[in-house]
Amino acid sequence: MMPPRRIPPLGPPRRTPRQRALTELHGLDLAPLEKAREQTAQSLSDVMPKVLTTLRMDRRRAEAEIARVWNGLIDPNIAQHAQPVSYHQGTLFVNVDSSVWLDEIVRYRRKEILDRLQHSFGREMIKKISFRIG
Repeated sequence: MMPPRRIPPLGPPRRTPRQRALTELHGLDLAPLEKAREQTAQSLSDVMPKVLTTLRMDRRRAEAEIARVWNGLIDPNIAQHAQPVSYHQGTLFVNVDSSVWLDEIVRYRRKEILDRLQHSFGREMIKKISFRIG
């Protein structure tokens, strides 16, 4: 059985009394380095929620899931001309490739598309759809 390996501490090594005296003599301020060394590591469970919020992973996951399911839920003729591009606070933004298809979708198909998406993802996730030429 191998003995456990010693993992060196992070940051600069501790200074000896001689090194502290020399830095004081030369007028260097190493207090920030010493302060950084004193900070302890945080647990992963404390850090990950902050990281995921910063990266907006929940929003990206929702957008990817909607884009993946879009072609299967929507009529293939519409899916050829309209694709979801983003999702923000319950609104799905969809780009349509021409004004003719935009008019067709907004007038006749908007309610059907919204109902299908709400059935698949829930009414609280997709509250409305915004179509635009893009």
